[in-house]
Amino acid sequence: MAAVRDVEIDPDGTFKYILVQLQRPGGGEQRDIVRGTKAAEFHNHIFEKVNPEMEKLGYECKCLGGGKIDHNSKEKKIRVFGLSTVYDHCDCGSSSLHLKVLKDLILYLHEN
Repeated sequence: MAAVRDVEIDPDGTFKYILVQLQRPGGGEQRDIVRGTKAAEFHNHIFEKVNPEMEKLGYECKCLGGGKIDHNSKEKKIRVFGLSTVYDHCDCGSSSLHLKVLKDLILYLHEN
């Protein structure tokens, strides 16, 4: 799983994101990744791109939820807000979803 980046988002702008849980078939190792892009009109468009990529690497994917990100890479600022009407089925609730995403995004900001 180390070959898969935790966060892949556009460097600037406001766009949709999803939180995806990766897992090896049959259980075992799992982790969450964040994907977001301005190119996606809807949250499911992101998942439709990510899922086949991850399947090629041998992972099963489950979208835990989504929302929007406002990203300013120059100022190293990220705001996470909103929710996905398609993928708002995260058992953890939208506040917990945002906290999970923010944890990964904070690490991403420090690395970039």
